[in-house]
This record gives sequence, C-alpha cells and structure tokens, in this order.
Amino acid sequence: WALHLKNVTISLNGQYECSFATYPYGTKAAKIQLIIKAEEEQHYVKEVRLNQTLEIPCLKDVTTENLSNYPLKWLMEKNGRKEELVTKEPSCPAVYKNSSMLYGQRVHLGLNNSLKVFPTKITDDGRVFSCHVIYHPQRVQKTSTIVRVFGK
Repeated sequence: WALHLKNVTISLNGQYECSFATYPYGTKAAKIQLIIKAEEEQHYVKEVRLNQTLEIPCLKDVTTENLSNYPLKWLMEKNGRKEELVTKEPSCPAVYKNSSMLYGQRVHLGLNNSLKVFPTKITDDGRVFSCHVIYHPQRVQKTSTIVRVFGK
C-alpha cells in the first residue's frame, strides 16, 4: 500500500496513518510524520581581487560525499541571461560548456564541487554564479553568489 501525494505544499505537513484489518491478527497500523521543506535558495557575496583565483563553494555545510551522489550544475547570470558553465553527473567527469568566450578556459570544478575561476577579470564584477544540486526532479537546492572584483 502506498499513499501518492501530488502538488505537494507545506500544508500537507503532519502525521499520516495507514491501518488495515488482517485475519486472524486484527488491525495493523503504521504512522509516519511528513515534513515538507520549502525550497530554499541561499545568497552570498564573494569578494576577490583582480587576477586572483575565485573559488565559490557549491553548498555550504554539505559534505562532498553527499554532493557526489547527485547531479549538479553551475550557472552564470548577468542582466537576466543565464549560461550553463559546468555539469556533473554522479560517478562521471565534469562536462564543461565552453560556448562562453568569457569563461571558456577560466572555469574549473574543484575537488569539493566548488567553482574555480582563474584569473578573475573586471568583467566578472557583478556576475551571479549559482550552483544547483538536483536531489529529485522537483527538489533542487540552490546557492547563488554575487562576485565583487577589486583592483590591486
């Protein structure tokens, strides 16, 4: 027996019970507490000096082992336009999207799934880099980081 919930919202939080009659043992029941979490996006600002290495962690307070079990992607946004930079599937090497003239050879995925950009340029100032970890098609955890580049 299974309960299928569609269009899940926070209002469905609560305790659910399944009970059924068995012969000759009587009624059997099981309870489960359902907790629905709202999708959260965490926002950060990262400051870096011109021509230095910019390193942005994917999800803070999440271990590398946990991230390695799920697909993730890094995107860059400027003026409302998003561009995919790197995708990573579990147990596969990262795939770099080198369509960008701006980030082609400057972007690398770090060992802990952090995004590394080297060298930073003045054009990186104000860019938003976001990491999306896809736990399930309807459950994606995101972080976004605005970059501030400073001269020497």
